[in-house]
Amino acid sequence: MRWERGHVTEAFTPDFYLPDLNLYVELTTLKSSLTAEKNRKMRLLKELYPEVNVIMLKKRDYLRLLAKYGYGPLSPDQVPDIDRVLITATKLQQRVGELGAQISRDYAGKEPVLIGVLRGVICFISDLMRHISVPSAVDLMAISSYEGNGAGAVRILKDIDENIKGRDVLLVEDIVDTGMTLNHVIDYLQTKRPASIRVCTLLDKRARRIVNVPLDYVAFEIPDEFVVGYGLDFHQRFRNLPFIAVLKHELLP
Repeated sequence: MRWERGHVTEAFTPDFYLPDLNLYVELTTLKSSLTAEKNRKMRLLKELYPEVNVIMLKKRDYLRLLAKYGYGPLSPDQVPDIDRVLITATKLQQRVGELGAQISRDYAGKEPVLIGVLRGVICFISDLMRHISVPSAVDLMAISSYEGNGAGAVRILKDIDENIKGRDVLLVEDIVDTGMTLNHVIDYLQTKRPASIRVCTLLDKRARRIVNVPLDYVAFEIPDEFVVGYGLDFHQRFRNLPFIAVLKHELLP
């Protein structure tokens, strides 16, 4: 950045280079003296080399990035209604990959139909299907739970489009708690006479189980907490979080 008689007297080496973005990243702290010096170097760098893409991230910037992807504590100004991260984005993707490989082995030589129950399953089934190597079809159904005949019942809002008669069905769920809704869905799909039905769920909240439904593939067993993220919501919020988090108890009815 500065030279005297052909020798470099001042240089600036950013902390990271992201080749896919052609972007240099410099991290800084809250110490004002260091921040001021780095700001000066950043200005000089951009004057000398305007074609170079470089940004400086302060502490709050990279803490926000870490929190977004499930690492470290979430501060109130980032997601104020979240109590804590339960399953990080990295653990989610790793486990989904493992499930996809297991399903591929179990269905070798077959062509399963993946059926997801909207809307909480959208992230899970989208990632899962990309890790399944055997030929497979995908369909979606929407349901609504209500009180009927003294017990929880299910109304089909959107039926599947695929004909599953004689085919192997893999029912993909976001979360199973009491098991009552899942039990109704399985009974309904059985009326379409598939060759088999297996269940794959992202989350198993076994502490709330009432009906003993078979779960063939479980990504994570979780405690009795209200969770959001990775497709799961609270009043349509938090579906876009890339991790699973526990909602603050005071928000619940």
